[in-house]
This record gives sequence, C-alpha cells and structure tokens, in this order.
Amino acid sequence: MTEEQPDRRQSGFKDKTRVGEARERLLDAVAPHDRTEEVRLASADGRLLAEAVVAARDVPHYPRAAMDGYAVRAADTFGASDRSPEVLRNAGGPAGTDEGDGPNEVPPNGAVRVHTGSELPAGADAVVMIEQVDEFGDGEAHRASGASGEAVSDVEIFDAVAEGENVAPVGEDVESGQHLYDPGHRLRPSDLGLLKSVGVDTVTVREQPTVGVIPTGEELVQSDPGPGEVVETNGLTVSNYVERWGGSATYRDVVTDDRDALRAAIQRDLTKDVVVTTGGSSVGERDLLPEVVADLGEILFHGVALKPGHPVAVGVVEETPVVMLPGYPVACIINAVQFLRPALKEVGGLPHQSFPTTEARLARKIRSEPGIRTFARVQLDESGREEDASGDEPGATATPTRASGSGVLSSVALADGWVEVPEEREGIPEGEVVDVQDWEWSA
Repeated sequence: MTEEQPDRRQSGFKDKTRVGEARERLLDAVAPHDRTEEVRLASADGRLLAEAVVAARDVPHYPRAAMDGYAVRAADTFGASDRSPEVLRNAGGPAGTDEGDGPNEVPPNGAVRVHTGSELPAGADAVVMIEQVDEFGDGEAHRASGASGEAVSDVEIFDAVAEGENVAPVGEDVESGQHLYDPGHRLRPSDLGLLKSVGVDTVTVREQPTVGVIPTGEELVQSDPGPGEVVETNGLTVSNYVERWGGSATYRDVVTDDRDALRAAIQRDLTKDVVVTTGGSSVGERDLLPEVVADLGEILFHGVALKPGHPVAVGVVEETPVVMLPGYPVACIINAVQFLRPALKEVGGLPHQSFPTTEARLARKIRSEPGIRTFARVQLDESGREEDASGDEPGATATPTRASGSGVLSSVALADGWVEVPEEREGIPEGEVVDVQDWEWSA
C-alpha cells in the first residue's frame, strides 16, 4: 500500500467522491479499443459498424409491377375510358408463373396478367390496375378448366396509362453503389433486412468489449446453500447486463477472500478490456480488493456519495480499468449501471444513451440525505393514462417499494424503475411529479 492510498479500514468513508466526479475519473482512464471483426448479418444485430456500407446491387434489380393488374404497352391504352374502353388480347400470365404458360413478352395490343411485385414482362412499360380491367370471352372458363396453352379471352381497358405508370423501376428503392451507413452506426433489425436485400452478406464491426466478471466471497456457493452460505447471484446478474449493454462477459468461478487468490484472478483477466469484481469492496476485515488493486496499480476512487451502494471502488492495473462492485445485490446493480455501463460503452465506442423515463406522480415520499445521490426503487401504476387523456397530468403513479435495503434483491427484480434523487435535495415529497428511469432498458 502506497502513502497515497491510506488504510480505509481506519479512515472509513469520511470523504466520499460525488457520482459525477467519480464517473469522470473513470472515463478519463478508459480508452476505446480499435479492434474490428467481420460478422455475418445473422449475428450483427446491435453491433457497431467499423466501415461504411454501400449497396452491392439495385433494389429492385428488375422492373416490377407496383399493382395487381395487367402489364401492357402504354401506347396501346391511349384513349381508353369508361365510355370507350380499349380491347386488348389477354395473353394470360407470364410463363413459369401460377397464371399458366403465357408469354414472357407482352405482344402488341396484348396484356399479360401480373401481381404486385411480379417481374414486368418484356415489351411492357406500364400496368393497368385490375380495377380498371374487365375480362370477357372464354378465357375464364379456359383457365378454370386447367387447360394449358394460349388463353383466347380479351380484356377491356377502362383507363389509359402512361409509360412507367404502376411500375417500380430498377433501383427505385436502392441503387447499386448507394451509400447506406457510416462507421459508428449501430445496426438494427431493419438495417439487416435492407443489407441482405442489396446483396451484403457480412459487415465489418467493432469487436465487442470484453469483460472479466469475478465474484468474490468465501461464503458464496452456486447452489444448495448450507448454514452461513449464500447463493452467488451478483456475478450472474452483472454478466448478463454486460451482454445486454453490448459487451462480451466471461463469468468466472467464485474467488475466496484471500489476497493471493484475488491478485491472481485480477492478473488473469488483464487481457480483458474491463475487469469487474463483486463483493469485498468495502472497509471490513475481508474487504481486500481495494488493497490488492492498489498494490497492482492505482485506485481512482473508493467510496462514492450514492445510496444504496457507496462502498464502490475503481482502479487501473496495467491500463485496464478494474470496477469493484459492492456485494449487496441492489448496491451491486446500481453501481454496475452507474460505473460499469459507461466504462463498457466508452471502451467499445458505443453511444452513451440515457435511459428512457416515465413521468409519474409520487404516491409516497422518498427520503434521502443531502449530499448523497439516492436511487429509490419504485413500482409504476399506469392505469390512469387512459382516464386522463388531456396530457395535463402524468397519468402514472410511482410507489416506492417497501423493502429498500441494499441486500433485498427482490426490491429490484419486482420494481419497474428507479427515481434518482440529486445530491442537493433532501428527499422528494408525496405528490411530486418525478421521472422514473427504466434501468432494464437494453441499449
């Protein structure tokens, strides 16, 4: 332990770092990585593009009918109207379609049946909508009989069409070579559909930031706890949040409260972009992690002015940030959101997006200490939204959960969000309109 790092077990947390300052120190110590990889579209949802993407082909890559109807030569419909329809020979449907064995070309003074999206037969330059056409003669009986060969009915055209009318030309949607996305764009399901349509099979994306998740504590077991034992949940929870936030987590086995074991576990994961530990971050006899990290590197802060969960610490070892989360489940989750998530976004070059919020009226007051940023878990009742359509009232009610301890995991799992009380306020009174943050949002 260096002179700059006092023994916290003696000094405690008399001087807690404010949340904003702590986050700034962390982000100043994190640098985005520059690794990329090529992935197939099926695995690219949510990934961040590393290179610009252009269309490899036109969409559509052939002229197609934009309406159900008949493909025609526009000049053959000149003068057609309700009073004076033009009569064209019904040539059936294009060869190789469900319509039969008609031609692949529209003959002069002929019409070929097409459906929306069908390839326009050669010779055709327009489509007459089916509503503007009447069939007559024995063509319908001819087709109903299942007979093959040329249809012999005629069609009456009641609307003149111009060249290109009701036709989607080549490249109407996307042109070959068209610029689609810039580097840094986060791919969505709709983007992947578009990319597949233009002939893109793989994309170059930024590699997901890697995170080593190390649960610590000699009392932890994975199942069937005996007296004095606790089922390990923090590591599992944090690993899943890492994946949801765009990272790749390696969930390690539990490490006991031993300096050498903790040191080895941290050194093993220094190949990761971020190391995160759970438990052992406070100032008790078994809270060894801050001292271990201080010996290996440096501590950026230890003890933050937030509740629940002030015994959080962050250090840097060989340029790798180490986020030490408290062992109480609620405190662990809150600090993971406040510190691990922004570190992960920064190292992965991912956008720092705020959580969506729901405006609600507080059903019961929230207590907090001045100088401490408080995260109060609440349950939402949005049944009032339909009753008040004026927009003058929030229409939702937020009720703080009765169980508020930092070790009560169900108070998070059964809550709908939290209300963030800033440091300068001493609680929020009943009836005040508040913003409820949805911390479970995946981005």
